[in-house]
Amino acid sequence: MDKGIKVFITGGTFDKEYNELNGSLYFKETHLHEMLDLGRSRLDLSIETLMMKDSLDFVEGDRLSIAAACNNCSNNKILITHGTDTMTITAEYLLKHCKEKTIVLTGAMVPYKFGSSDGLFNLGSALAFVQVLKPGVYIAMNGKIFEADKVKKNTDKGEFEAI
Repeated sequence: MDKGIKVFITGGTFDKEYNELNGSLYFKETHLHEMLDLGRSRLDLSIETLMMKDSLDFVEGDRLSIAAACNNCSNNKILITHGTDTMTITAEYLLKHCKEKTIVLTGAMVPYKFGSSDGLFNLGSALAFVQVLKPGVYIAMNGKIFEADKVKKNTDKGEFEAI
Protein backbone atom coordinates (compact mmCIF):
# COMPACT_ATOMS: atom_id res chain seq x y z
CA MET A 1 0.00 0.00 0.00
CA ASP A 2 1.06 3.56 -0.73
CA LYS A 3 2.13 5.53 2.35
CA GLY A 4 0.78 8.85 1.06
CA ILE A 5 -2.73 10.14 1.54
CA LYS A 6 -5.30 9.92 -1.25
CA VAL A 7 -7.74 12.83 -1.35
CA PHE A 8 -11.04 12.46 -3.18
CA ILE A 9 -13.04 15.62 -3.89
CA THR A 10 -16.81 15.24 -4.22
CA GLY A 11 -18.00 18.85 -3.93
CA GLY A 12 -20.16 20.15 -1.12
CA THR A 13 -20.21 23.59 0.47
CA PHE A 14 -16.41 23.34 0.78
CA ASP A 15 -16.05 24.08 -2.93
CA LYS A 16 -19.02 26.32 -3.67
CA GLU A 17 -18.74 29.75 -5.25
CA TYR A 18 -21.16 32.64 -4.77
CA ASN A 19 -22.89 34.26 -7.75
CA GLU A 20 -23.22 37.92 -6.77
CA LEU A 21 -25.75 38.59 -9.53
CA ASN A 22 -28.42 36.14 -8.43
CA GLY A 23 -27.26 35.07 -4.97
CA SER A 24 -26.92 31.41 -5.89
CA LEU A 25 -24.14 29.01 -4.96
CA TYR A 26 -22.49 26.98 -7.68
CA PHE A 27 -19.41 24.89 -8.48
CA LYS A 28 -16.55 26.12 -10.62
CA GLU A 29 -13.42 24.28 -9.47
CA THR A 30 -12.09 22.90 -6.23
CA HIS A 31 -10.46 25.21 -3.71
CA LEU A 32 -8.48 22.37 -2.17
CA HIS A 33 -5.13 23.21 -3.78
CA GLU A 34 -5.41 26.85 -2.67
CA MET A 35 -6.34 25.74 0.85
CA LEU A 36 -3.38 23.36 1.07
CA ASP A 37 -1.04 26.13 -0.13
CA LEU A 38 -2.50 28.58 2.40
CA GLY A 39 -2.08 25.99 5.17
CA ARG A 40 1.52 25.32 4.04
CA SER A 41 0.80 21.60 3.81
CA ARG A 42 3.87 19.47 3.16
CA LEU A 43 2.07 16.12 3.15
CA ASP A 44 2.43 13.52 0.41
CA LEU A 45 -1.02 13.87 -1.18
CA SER A 46 -2.54 12.47 -4.34
CA ILE A 47 -5.66 14.49 -5.21
CA GLU A 48 -8.48 13.41 -7.50
CA THR A 49 -11.83 15.03 -8.21
CA LEU A 50 -14.57 12.40 -8.39
CA MET A 51 -17.45 14.86 -8.79
CA MET A 52 -18.49 18.38 -7.89
CA LYS A 53 -22.00 17.96 -6.46
CA ASP A 54 -24.12 19.16 -3.63
CA SER A 55 -24.46 16.11 -1.41
CA LEU A 56 -28.26 16.58 -1.35
CA ASP A 57 -28.12 15.63 -5.05
CA PHE A 58 -26.19 12.39 -4.43
CA VAL A 59 -27.74 9.15 -5.61
CA GLU A 60 -26.76 5.57 -4.85
CA GLY A 61 -24.46 5.54 -7.89
CA ASP A 62 -22.45 8.45 -6.49
CA ARG A 63 -21.79 6.60 -3.24
CA LEU A 64 -20.95 3.46 -5.21
CA SER A 65 -18.46 5.52 -7.23
CA ILE A 66 -16.83 6.90 -4.07
CA ALA A 67 -16.60 3.42 -2.51
CA ALA A 68 -15.09 1.98 -5.71
CA ALA A 69 -12.51 4.78 -5.81
CA CYS A 70 -11.55 4.05 -2.20
CA ASN A 71 -11.31 0.31 -2.78
CA ASN A 72 -9.39 0.65 -6.05
CA CYS A 73 -6.70 3.06 -4.86
CA SER A 74 -3.44 1.75 -3.42
CA ASN A 75 -3.45 4.16 -0.49
CA ASN A 76 -4.61 2.97 2.91
CA LYS A 77 -5.23 6.52 4.17
CA ILE A 78 -8.01 8.42 2.38
CA LEU A 79 -9.53 11.85 2.90
CA ILE A 80 -12.84 12.73 1.22
CA THR A 81 -14.22 16.26 0.95
CA HIS A 82 -18.00 16.01 1.06
CA GLY A 83 -21.12 18.08 1.61
CA THR A 84 -22.29 18.04 5.21
CA ASP A 85 -25.99 17.43 4.51
CA THR A 86 -25.55 13.74 3.61
CA MET A 87 -22.02 13.14 4.90
CA THR A 88 -23.26 10.68 7.53
CA ILE A 89 -25.11 8.64 4.88
CA THR A 90 -21.98 8.34 2.74
CA ALA A 91 -19.85 7.53 5.79
CA GLU A 92 -22.15 4.67 6.77
CA TYR A 93 -22.18 3.43 3.16
CA LEU A 94 -18.38 3.41 3.06
CA LEU A 95 -18.25 1.65 6.43
CA LYS A 96 -20.20 -1.24 4.87
CA HIS A 97 -18.33 -1.29 1.55
CA CYS A 98 -14.72 -0.34 2.30
CA LYS A 99 -12.55 -2.38 4.64
CA GLU A 100 -8.98 -2.18 5.94
CA LYS A 101 -8.50 1.50 5.06
CA THR A 102 -8.61 4.64 7.15
CA ILE A 103 -11.17 6.94 5.55
CA VAL A 104 -11.96 10.41 6.89
CA LEU A 105 -14.72 12.62 5.48
CA THR A 106 -14.73 16.35 6.05
CA GLY A 107 -16.48 19.41 4.72
CA ALA A 108 -17.59 22.90 5.64
CA MET A 109 -20.72 24.62 6.87
CA VAL A 110 -19.68 27.84 5.11
CA PRO A 111 -18.09 27.99 1.63
CA TYR A 112 -14.31 28.53 1.70
CA LYS A 113 -14.62 31.55 -0.60
CA PHE A 114 -16.77 33.38 1.99
CA GLY A 115 -13.64 33.99 4.07
CA SER A 116 -15.31 33.02 7.34
CA SER A 117 -15.38 29.33 6.45
CA ASP A 118 -14.63 26.49 8.82
CA GLY A 119 -13.28 24.57 5.81
CA LEU A 120 -9.58 25.31 6.27
CA PHE A 121 -9.66 24.24 9.93
CA ASN A 122 -11.68 21.12 9.09
CA LEU A 123 -9.27 20.20 6.28
CA GLY A 124 -6.23 20.53 8.55
CA SER A 125 -7.89 18.52 11.31
CA ALA A 126 -8.97 15.79 8.89
CA LEU A 127 -5.46 15.51 7.42
CA ALA A 128 -4.04 15.09 10.92
CA PHE A 129 -6.69 12.54 11.94
CA VAL A 130 -6.30 10.37 8.82
CA GLN A 131 -2.61 9.91 9.63
CA VAL A 132 -3.14 8.52 13.14
CA LEU A 133 -6.48 6.70 13.21
CA LYS A 134 -6.81 2.94 12.90
CA PRO A 135 -8.62 1.57 9.83
CA GLY A 136 -12.29 2.53 9.74
CA VAL A 137 -14.52 5.33 8.48
CA TYR A 138 -14.74 8.65 10.30
CA ILE A 139 -16.12 12.18 10.04
CA ALA A 140 -13.88 15.08 11.06
CA MET A 141 -15.61 18.40 11.71
CA ASN A 142 -14.79 21.34 13.98
CA GLY A 143 -11.70 19.68 15.46
CA LYS A 144 -13.65 16.60 16.50
CA ILE A 145 -13.53 13.06 15.13
CA PHE A 146 -16.56 10.77 14.98
CA GLU A 147 -17.00 7.14 13.99
CA ALA A 148 -19.14 6.81 10.85
CA ASP A 149 -22.06 5.06 12.52
CA LYS A 150 -22.01 7.13 15.73
CA VAL A 151 -22.55 10.67 14.50
CA LYS A 152 -25.32 12.99 13.34
CA LYS A 153 -25.51 16.52 12.01
CA ASN A 154 -27.35 18.78 14.43
CA THR A 155 -28.95 21.28 12.06
CA ASP A 156 -30.16 23.47 14.95
CA LYS A 157 -26.61 24.00 16.24
CA GLY A 158 -24.90 23.73 12.86
CA GLU A 159 -22.44 21.11 14.03
CA PHE A 160 -21.85 17.39 14.19
CA GLU A 161 -22.29 15.46 17.43
CA ALA A 162 -21.88 11.94 18.71
CA ILE A 163 -24.91 9.69 19.03
